Amino acid sequence: MEYKKINKTSYNIHLIKTDKFKTIDIRGCFRDEIRKEDITLRNMLSSLMTYSTDTYPTKRDLVLKSEDLYAATIFTKSYRSGRFSLVNFYLSMLNEKYTEKGMYEESIKFLSDVIFNPNFNKEKEFNDAYKFLYESANRTLKGLKENGGNYSTIRVLEEIDDNPYSYRDVGYMDDLKKINLDSLKEYYNKLITSSLVDIIVIGDINDDIVKLIEKYFDFKTFKRPKIDPIITHDKFRQRVKSIKEENDASQSKLSIACKIGKLTTFERNFVLNVYNAILGGSSESKFFQIIREKNSLAYYVYSSINKLDSLMLIRAGISKDNYDKTISLIKKLMKEVEDGKFTLDDIKVAQENYISSLNEVEDSSDGIVEAYLANELLGLGDLETRKKEIMKVTKEDVMKVAKKIKLDTIFLLEGVDGLE
Repeated sequence: MEYKKINKTSYNIHLIKTDKFKTIDIRGCFRDEIRKEDITLRNMLSSLMTYSTDTYPTKRDLVLKSEDLYAATIFTKSYRSGRFSLVNFYLSMLNEKYTEKGMYEESIKFLSDVIFNPNFNKEKEFNDAYKFLYESANRTLKGLKENGGNYSTIRVLEEIDDNPYSYRDVGYMDDLKKINLDSLKEYYNKLITSSLVDIIVIGDINDDIVKLIEKYFDFKTFKRPKIDPIITHDKFRQRVKSIKEENDASQSKLSIACKIGKLTTFERNFVLNVYNAILGGSSESKFFQIIREKNSLAYYVYSSINKLDSLMLIRAGISKDNYDKTISLIKKLMKEVEDGKFTLDDIKVAQENYISSLNEVEDSSDGIVEAYLANELLGLGDLETRKKEIMKVTKEDVMKVAKKIKLDTIFLLEGVDGLE
C-alpha cells in the first residue's frame, strides 16, 4: 500500500494505492468550523445534492446515471468531528479493467456534477426534492426519543456544557422550519468557496486519476485557516451533575460523560485505547465482566473514548431499580484502574485487540481512508507505526491517564419496568 499527498493550494489530494479491492473509491471531504445554527441547513443541503442536480434533476435521473456507470454508487454523509463540521461525498466505481475505457472520467464527472451543479434552477424538481427531504428530516427530529440509547447520549452531551459535542448532529426543528431556496443557495456558496477540502482516492490507481480530479474539481479556497480540531478541558465539576427524564419504554438508558484532562500526544493516541479496553471497551473489560456478567445489573454496558472531544462516554441499558448500584459499581471500577488493580495480562489483551482491529481496517477501503483521515487530525502515524506504539504502553501510563478522567454528568432516560 502506497500513500501520497498532493497539495493543490486550494485543496489536497490523497492517493492510496492498493490492489486489494476491485473498486476505486473517492471521497470529497469538506471541513468547516462548526456552528450550531448551520447544522440543520448543512444536513439538508448535503441530502439535496445527492437527490437532485441541475443535470440530473430527479432522484430517478441520478439512479439511471449510476446504472449507466456500471452501478457506481454515490452518497453523502454529514457529521461533526471535534471542532469541525464535515460533509463527505462518496463515489465508488469499478476498476476500469472490469468495465470499459472511459468509465473513470465519466464517473468522476458525475461526482463533480453532484458537487458543483446543485439543482437550484428547476423549480418543480427543486420543490419536489425539498418537500421529500423536509418531511424526512421532520420525521427524524420528531422521532428522536424513539431510540432511547441515542437520545440518552444526546441529552448527556447537552448537559455537560456549551461545546460543539453538545450540538445535535441531526439538527433542530426550529432551524429546519427556516430553510428555503435562498438559505440553501447562500450556504452552498459558503461551502464551496470556504471549506477545507480533501479529495481521497483509494484503489489500484495511476496518475490518470490525478489528472481527472484536476480537470473536474476546481476549488477557489486559498485561505486555509489553522483550527485545532481537539476540544480540551481545564474546568472540572466538584460535584457530578445528575439528570433523570421519564420514558414509557421498559428499559432505562444510562449515559455518563467523563471529561478527560490534559494529555500528551502519546497518552491521547495510545494509552487511552488501552485504558478504555481494560475498563469498558471490550468483552474482557471490568464493566462487562463485573457489572453485566457477575452482578447482572445491565443488559449491556460499555465505555468509549472520543479523542477529539476529550470525553469518555459510558452507556448502559438497566432497570431503573438498579440505577444506584450501577453508578456505585462504575465509580468503584474506575477507581480500581486508577489504583492499578489490573494485571499486565489485561494490558497485553488490550494491545493484541488493538492490533487485531488495525489488521481488520486493512480489509476495508473505507476503514483505510478513515485511518488516514484520523492521522491528519491526530497525528497517529501509519498503521505499522500504531502497532509499534501501542506496545509501548505500560501499567504506569494507564494509571496516570486514569487519574485524568473525571466523572462530569449522568443522564438516565428512566423506563417503567425492571429486569425480568
